[in-house]
Amino acid sequence: MNNSKAMKRYVIFCTGLSGSGKTYFINNYLPKGSCHKLISATTRPMRSGEMDGRDYYFRNEDYFDTQPLATKLWVNKDFWTPGKPKWMYGVPEFEIMAHPDTHLVYDVIQPRYAAQMIQWFHRRGLQTKYTFKILYFIPPENNYDIARQRANMPDDDNVRRTNTCDPIDFLRAGLDIDFVVKCSPNETIISPRLQKLLHELKLQH
Repeated sequence: MNNSKAMKRYVIFCTGLSGSGKTYFINNYLPKGSCHKLISATTRPMRSGEMDGRDYYFRNEDYFDTQPLATKLWVNKDFWTPGKPKWMYGVPEFEIMAHPDTHLVYDVIQPRYAAQMIQWFHRRGLQTKYTFKILYFIPPENNYDIARQRANMPDDDNVRRTNTCDPIDFLRAGLDIDFVVKCSPNETIISPRLQKLLHELKLQH
């Protein structure tokens, strides 16, 4: 569209437990090419099949002390002991600044980190250029079984269990849920309001 630079952009927060369908939704329901999926930096080891710069930016702990980040997550803090690696996650500022005319999508478990990113936009006076939408993905009943299947590194299971995403977590983060989503290959439920947003993204692209 000719007025794309003046158009207000969306930041879409896909929040929910591991295995709740966030990635499935992003890959199958967001119009192709309509949003840039923000890539986080992390200190955790690279898993089989992952690629630096595509899945994550794999960095050391010094990176998180020296580089400007829009979010900073220490996900194994509650059970970390000296000598163990810190599992840090965070979206580098350049990931946002390099896509000023693009809708953004952030895949994150805990609502407090969505709130952290919104605060980053406010601190830089960028909040008027974006509309923030919070999607809460209802986890499947066997979510913890899914998490255990994915837990293939030390502390992996504990990280997935302690990083919660319940309605009370949104209250604690000071966030309102805009859309509740049930999304999986077996059952997908998307409200008409969210369908309208997806259609808008498709028209703008």
